[in-house]
Amino acid sequence: MIRWGISAGYHDASISVLDDDDILFGGHAERYSGIKNDKNLNQEIVDDALQYGYPDKIYWYERPWIKNIRRLYAGQKLKRNDIKNQLSAFGIKAPIKYTTHHRAHAAAGLYTSHFQDSSVLVIDAIGELTTTSIWTNNKKRWSQWYPKSLGLFYSAITDRVGLKPMEDEYILMGMAAYGDPNRYYPLMRKLYEERNLHKGCRDWLPGEDEQMRFDMAAAAQKIYEEEFRKLLEKVPANDNLVLGGGCILNCVANKIALEYFNNVWIMPNPGDAGSSLGAVLAHEKRHYRFSPYLGYNIKGLYPGRELLTELLDTGIVGVANGKAEFGPRALGNRSLLADPRGNDTKDKVNRIKKRQEFRPFAPVILKEYANKYFDMPCEETPFMQYTATCKAPNLFPAICHVDGTSRVQTVTRKQHPGLYQLLVAWKDQTGCPMLLNTSLNVKGKPIANTMGDAQIFAKTYNVKVF
Repeated sequence: MIRWGISAGYHDASISVLDDDDILFGGHAERYSGIKNDKNLNQEIVDDALQYGYPDKIYWYERPWIKNIRRLYAGQKLKRNDIKNQLSAFGIKAPIKYTTHHRAHAAAGLYTSHFQDSSVLVIDAIGELTTTSIWTNNKKRWSQWYPKSLGLFYSAITDRVGLKPMEDEYILMGMAAYGDPNRYYPLMRKLYEERNLHKGCRDWLPGEDEQMRFDMAAAAQKIYEEEFRKLLEKVPANDNLVLGGGCILNCVANKIALEYFNNVWIMPNPGDAGSSLGAVLAHEKRHYRFSPYLGYNIKGLYPGRELLTELLDTGIVGVANGKAEFGPRALGNRSLLADPRGNDTKDKVNRIKKRQEFRPFAPVILKEYANKYFDMPCEETPFMQYTATCKAPNLFPAICHVDGTSRVQTVTRKQHPGLYQLLVAWKDQTGCPMLLNTSLNVKGKPIANTMGDAQIFAKTYNVKVF
């Protein structure tokens, strides 16, 4: 039986497809429409999902009537539940079942983990009414309701410093390392404690200079980490912890969880897009084998030889091969790779991608060498979900942030044979077991999906893509 899970209507719409044995597909609508963070489904993603079978059942990632209660409470307009009509417009007619927003988040993490028994912590901005929840396996133990929301606080500060809320929070996280967390801490602590931040705080905090924005980011990150620690202390004791919700993309804070739990699982798509998968798993309550490579498939062998040749020649190359990553981070199938050792590499890649100069890049490294070059928070970090201090930042300036940390991706032969073999060959040639890894995307656009997208990138930035 084919089941589809769908998350749409708010931001980063997605579809997941499962049969009785496997997760067959997981795709982001934005990759097909070209509209970053696209909240709406489109015919292209529907057609790609249909390759795996017409759905016998559809599972929606939240309950519209509960969301309307929150809208009513917040003074917003109510919306009709027209999900059936939306799907009919794409030729999809199947029974629809609903789950709650936070249960979908919790299930997405819980049932893609290998834990048979686990505590679960979910933190996001806002779904229906719940903004934070704690679970033991599939049973909710505690929750926090709107308007109190750690995620809305972080998004409000993202907006206040001139970035796009619900999209650029990761940039705010990177800015924090340049700021003084104490300058605005008392003011922002009061803001978090006393104000409903659903409508932001542009009118509340003073100043406009760049250092002010860095200081605000630092204070926001400090408060986030303090509150994250308090929440971890509420979670029932267990060897295992699952983390979910969009806030769990805060890789700087995530390593705090490892102080409280022996084993921590974060699926590589913990935000709302991942809840398309969670919507199905919340009903089925069973574990599935999971890989992040679930999206649009560019068929062919991984082009390791071509990538190595170009890296040795120019120090930078793009790759678009295999199934696209399900989640916001490129993990080797839609990546821009570069030599991490060059003093000018970071600036060169930032110029290519037209990003702010302060933004860091991540390394992808052979797992067996990770501890040699980084103070790793745990044995492996295959999905870039934690930061680690680099032991030799002077040797690898392209992948170290201003605070000396890196968002490390470890790779084994089992996880990604093609990428692993490329790194082995690169090390044989250079002595370096890592590469800079960032997403293959044109500025303002989603990560490349098709080879056509990759060719646009190559033409726009004069970088070869294989």
